[in-house]
Amino acid sequence: MQQRAARVAIGPPQTVQTVNPKAGVHTRLTDEVEEWKIKRTFEMVREMGAPWIVEYFPWAYIESERGRYHWAHADMVVRHARQQGLRIIARLGFVPEWARPKDTTPLYLDEEHFVDFGNFAAKFVERYRGDIEHVILWNEPNLALEWGYAAPDAVKYTQLLRTVYPMIKAVAPEVQVLGGALAPTLAPPGSEFGVNDLFFLQAMYDAGARDYFDILAVHAYGWHFDPDSPPHPEVVNFRRTELLRAIMVENGDGEKPVMITEGGWNDHPRWTRAVRPGERIAYTLRAYEIAQEEWPWLEALCFWVFRFPWDQNSYQDYFTFVRTDFEPKPIYREVQQYLRAFAP
Repeated sequence: MQQRAARVAIGPPQTVQTVNPKAGVHTRLTDEVEEWKIKRTFEMVREMGAPWIVEYFPWAYIESERGRYHWAHADMVVRHARQQGLRIIARLGFVPEWARPKDTTPLYLDEEHFVDFGNFAAKFVERYRGDIEHVILWNEPNLALEWGYAAPDAVKYTQLLRTVYPMIKAVAPEVQVLGGALAPTLAPPGSEFGVNDLFFLQAMYDAGARDYFDILAVHAYGWHFDPDSPPHPEVVNFRRTELLRAIMVENGDGEKPVMITEGGWNDHPRWTRAVRPGERIAYTLRAYEIAQEEWPWLEALCFWVFRFPWDQNSYQDYFTFVRTDFEPKPIYREVQQYLRAFAP
C-alpha cells in the first residue's frame, strides 16, 4: 500500500525582524514538492531578515482543466509563508493547454482567453484574501519569449490589464495589482526578440494602462555595473529603474509606487554579465540601502533568486542565496548580518 507523506508541522506564527522593511527575495517554489523544503525555505528567508517574497503561481498548474481547480500546492506555499510572517507578491501566468491554440507555448495568451485568465485571477485573490495582497499580471510581456513568441505588443498587454484588473477588484478591491514586470532590454526597434522596456512602458501609458494597475513591477538587474552607476537609456543597470520611474512621473502617475520583483547580480566565474562574489555581496547590500534611503516611491526590492529546487547547471545557479541543499552562501550570511544588524 502506498504511504502518504507525513504532514509537516506548521509551527507557531513568526514575525520578521529586520532593519529594512523593503527587503525581499524571489523564492521560486513552483516545482518544490516536498513540504519540509517549502517550510525551510521560508524559515531561512525570515531568518535572513527579508519580509517580502515573490512567488510564482502558474495558472496551468492550478486550472489544468477548465473550471477544475487544484489548490493543494498553492495552499501549502501560502500557509507556510504566512506562518513565517512573510508578505507575498504572487506572480500569475502560464497558460493551460485548454486556453491556448495547439502548438503554442504556455506563455501564449490571445484576447479570446483574457477573460479566462481573469476568472482564474479573481478566484485566486478571493481564495487568498487576507493572505495575499499583491498580484503581478504576467511576466516580462516586452520579450517575445515571455509573450509566447508572438510580437510583444503594449496595446495587447494593456488590454489584458483592462480585462483582468476590474475582475480582481470586483472580488477583492483591496488587492494591489502590479502591471509591467518589464524585462530591462536595449532591443532596437523592430527586434524579433523584444521591445525596449522604456518604450514599452510609454506605449502602455499611450494605450490607457494608467487606470488598470496599482503598482509598477520592475526588473532591475545590475549585470556588471555597480548599483551607483548612473542610469542611461542605452545601459542596463540597477538604476535604470529611475528611468522607468521618470516615465511614470511624466505621465502624471507619480503617486503610484514601484516594486522591484526581480533583479540583482550574478557571480558565475565565466558569464560575461557576472561580477565577482565579493562584488555581488557589496552591490546587493548597497542596493538594499538605496531602496531604503533614496527611493521613497519603492515599496519592495525582491532579488532573484533565493533558491532553486534543484541545480540548474547553468549561470542561473549563481543568482541564488542558498544552495539546493539549503547550505547558505556567503551572500546569505552577509545580507542576514545587514538586515538583522539591530534586531533582537
